[in-house]
Amino acid sequence: MLGPVPPETRAPKRWPRALDLRAVSAERSCFVIGPPGTGKRSLARSAVRTRYVIDLCDKATFVAASLAPGHLRREVREAGAALVVEGIDRLPALLDDIAWLIDERGVRAVLTGTSIRKLVKGGSVPLGGRATSRRLHPLVTAELGEVDLLRALTFGTLPAIYASRDPAGDLRRYADDFLRAQLDEERVARDGAAFRRFVAVAALANGAVVNHARIADEAGVPRTTVHEYYRVLRETLLVYELPAWRLARHRKTTAKPKLFFFDVGVARALQGRGALSEHSADLREAFATWLFHELQSWIDYRRKGTLHYWKTTSGFEIDFVFDDCLGIAVNAKPRVSRRDLAGLSAALEERAIARAVVASLEPRARMLAGISIVPWRELLARLWSGDLTS
Repeated sequence: MLGPVPPETRAPKRWPRALDLRAVSAERSCFVIGPPGTGKRSLARSAVRTRYVIDLCDKATFVAASLAPGHLRREVREAGAALVVEGIDRLPALLDDIAWLIDERGVRAVLTGTSIRKLVKGGSVPLGGRATSRRLHPLVTAELGEVDLLRALTFGTLPAIYASRDPAGDLRRYADDFLRAQLDEERVARDGAAFRRFVAVAALANGAVVNHARIADEAGVPRTTVHEYYRVLRETLLVYELPAWRLARHRKTTAKPKLFFFDVGVARALQGRGALSEHSADLREAFATWLFHELQSWIDYRRKGTLHYWKTTSGFEIDFVFDDCLGIAVNAKPRVSRRDLAGLSAALEERAIARAVVASLEPRARMLAGISIVPWRELLARLWSGDLTS
């Protein structure tokens, strides 16, 4: 059940992360990519013990590295050493030196960044297969332990914001920084006002089927510009695409993807929405976005599984199809009714899915019309223990 958001008395906290970067980096070099504020720096420094740490987010370090080509080759002379470079997407030219160190001196590098786009625009192939890549997400239930659901749905789970004494203010500042970074660093919009209008409209379409024409009309920008703006958001890891699932045998289905912002709190801040209550009209959207984040994080961290949504042209819909076999409907009502099971029942009837569950706010699990109604805590505990599809 939901409860009120508690007073802002939390002290900053460091959570153990579900991404085992120490194990990953022990085997080979690794990119750790994710939006700002997800904890890439602290994870890299805790997972890799080394005296070779280059922080390109520090202005002085960035300028020195920019003006001294080849300095890494001169500085990292120890064979087999570990190297951490933070903000590698700010200076992609360093990748040539890092590739040389990996090949010639057996260096294991952990490289953090926020933008695949900037690495590619910098003219570099990211180490040509010498490194694996891992995405870091905001905090998940496996890391948080006891979750304050209403706080998570209202403010999201970026570590500093979830632990903040002023999460609303910090979230507003993060959203402002988010927009400024896209305008100043990515340089995708000559018209900053147009980009801001697009982001506001795109945020309101969070979790919905993408309709470029409608968004272009509401934002007052050409449709081709909307495509470009969305591409930037995907390449900077700020939105994720949820593809349509099309394996159903009989019913005609929607083909277009849905898009979710990477964090429910950031999405709500960009929407201009305030605190949630259990009676809020937008509670279900926030709940679905948060559950998407949990499912997608599990897939990225475990490196297996698939995630889709299913929607027919006649109106049946399943929020998530996990691993091509489990249908998950999201329900934020105090009690799930038979009417809420239409999509799952339709998919089961034509054997499009093997099993079906409803992720609910109810306090206890129960069966309804042959479908499991599962409290969200139990569902996510099963997800992170690896038992969700068993």
